[in-house]
Amino acid sequence: MAEDDSLAQFLAVAVDAAKRAGEKIRKGFYQTKHVEHKGQVDLVTETDKACEDLIFNHLKQHFPEHKFIGEETTAACGTTELNDQPTWIVDPLDGTTNFVHGFPFVCVSIGLTIGKVPTIGVVYNPIIDELFTGIRGKGAFLNGTPIRASSQTELVKSLLATEIGTKRDKITVDATTNRINSLLFKVRSLRMSGSCALNLCGIACGRIDIFYELGFGGPWDVAAGALIVQEAGGRVFDPSGRDFDITAQRVAASNPHLEDAFVEALRQAERD
Repeated sequence: MAEDDSLAQFLAVAVDAAKRAGEKIRKGFYQTKHVEHKGQVDLVTETDKACEDLIFNHLKQHFPEHKFIGEETTAACGTTELNDQPTWIVDPLDGTTNFVHGFPFVCVSIGLTIGKVPTIGVVYNPIIDELFTGIRGKGAFLNGTPIRASSQTELVKSLLATEIGTKRDKITVDATTNRINSLLFKVRSLRMSGSCALNLCGIACGRIDIFYELGFGGPWDVAAGALIVQEAGGRVFDPSGRDFDITAQRVAASNPHLEDAFVEALRQAERD
């Protein structure tokens, strides 16, 4: 019971942090943004940095003994290596390009790993006010209502989500678009929301049947969403079919019926 109480407290504090950051994102969404480039198309704003500071300060007040990994200020906030200690893994603003363009698929993502296992997940889109939450073994929820992955069993009737990524060298772009071209013949349609965390939550609530992404930023993109998918009865795995590795910058997710068929389709796409 004590462990359950601790997990409930971890979740409550994470939700509070996400909503506080969400308010800052919501205000910034409708204002002029000051944008910096982390790469050719990879962006960061003052809101990303301010939200990470807000989240970490809030979490550290409650759990000063925990470890912290964040996208924007990892070096200042703690180790980048994931170990067995309770570790908060935070993307303060997933979907920064969407944020800059006023496209409303942006979110705060807060995950907690214990023993390197995702245990708490909070993903909050403050623009459309959707809060996804999960505790390992306790289910997944959208605004407090239980959610489940879809029941679609046919790949050809499935909605697939992916992302192009931030690299624009010809080899990477050609490989990415060739993969998509092949998969488009095997699914109903394709979506790109611009947020890895929200794509995972789309799997969890049944809006999307399959999702994969290669070469995303880091564990902060998937730590919360992967747990929420699993608690909603979905599958999270490496796109090759191997076990999911939170540090590998490769992720796939689906409902429980489509994993094998999708892995085979992706292997075929790599051969085409």
